[in-house]
Amino acid sequence: MVNEVSTRLAEELGAALAKAKIPIKGDKKSLFRIHRDVRFSKDKSPYKTNAGLAMTRSGSKNDPGVLYFHLSPDGCFAAAGFHHPEPQDLARMRRAVVRDPAAYRRMVAALAKADLALSTEDAAKRVSAEFAAVGEPDLLVGVKLKSVICVRRIEETQIYGPALVSTMLEFAKDALPLLNWGWSAIVDER
Repeated sequence: MVNEVSTRLAEELGAALAKAKIPIKGDKKSLFRIHRDVRFSKDKSPYKTNAGLAMTRSGSKNDPGVLYFHLSPDGCFAAAGFHHPEPQDLARMRRAVVRDPAAYRRMVAALAKADLALSTEDAAKRVSAEFAAVGEPDLLVGVKLKSVICVRRIEETQIYGPALVSTMLEFAKDALPLLNWGWSAIVDER
């Protein structure tokens, strides 16, 4: 049942994203498996208590830059960005903050306009030696991030019915400046 509903959400959202010309794909491959890996866990419960799906430009969960949906008994949220990117990609994004601070600030301002912000939950305590000369506080935040993501809570009333697809589509539009900035930062240095 969970997989069927999640697959339908991924397919409908994928179609809505394509129609809106947002370069993110989704289908049944976007779903995370419902079975837990219990090999090294004391809790041998066979199933996860949450459902999630990750959508990217190529449709592969390994592609950098993701639109993520999470549903659990504790709540529901949407996230977008680069969660624990590969070290070389994270370094490219950090260098992009310093190389073009105006573009970084435009992205942060676009997120703020949509009532979103970069999550600082997973940030380094200190800045690496490469960025020791960075003195502006907003740029320091950018070069300390280990994950470059934004998150929006989804209310329980929005989970049921067709409103969820439009809620996720609206979030994708709001988070697109972050994804575009990250994609260009990663590609520009390759």
